[in-house]
Amino acid sequence: MQIIAHRGASGLAPENTLKAIRLALELGAGAIELDVQQADGELWVFHDRRLERCTDGHGVLTRQSRAYLESLDAGQGERIPTLWQVMALIRGRCELHIELKGDHTADAVATLTRRAEAELGFTPAQWIVSSFHHPELARFALLRPEIRIGALTANLPLQLARFAERLGAWSLNCDVDFVNAELVADAHRRGLKVLVYTVDEVADRDTLEAMGVDGIFTNRPDRFS
Repeated sequence: MQIIAHRGASGLAPENTLKAIRLALELGAGAIELDVQQADGELWVFHDRRLERCTDGHGVLTRQSRAYLESLDAGQGERIPTLWQVMALIRGRCELHIELKGDHTADAVATLTRRAEAELGFTPAQWIVSSFHHPELARFALLRPEIRIGALTANLPLQLARFAERLGAWSLNCDVDFVNAELVADAHRRGLKVLVYTVDEVADRDTLEAMGVDGIFTNRPDRFS
């Protein structure tokens, strides 16, 4: 079962920060997941729509200026990193799962993954790009068909994994609260991997492994080393 550091080692350091990414690497993570949004012509590594929970700032991230976002404290003195800063830190040392958080992210991420392959030692096989925003995910698949995509869901779909198969996804990424053996079996019949978020307890990992789940996203990669 693959262990993927969720927003870096976010149970041990502020989520989606360079500190969390660096710690995940130090813990030997083979894969790291992060979230990207676009604002003021830049891709920012940040999960929430609004700034309040994870920073000392206010407002909707996508409506802010670069100067304002660069000034914020994202916890323990960390700044909101750009996607390029994270890529430059990792430099091809592990897989990187990039979640597209909304409109106008597919094109920019496609461009930056190409640049990282040229300049930072990444290969196309090291990316997995995912999203709940399925039109944006389909757009990315057209731009970079050689890169694996993960179809995200936060529910138990009526037709199980069919939507992910129709998207041409490599994986079905689903919520631990809704995954069951039937969904896992259906995904596997369709040739899909099943990755489950967010799993921080060893007992839950063991239950999912018995179901045949292929990987988990965790805030505590230290518990699964």
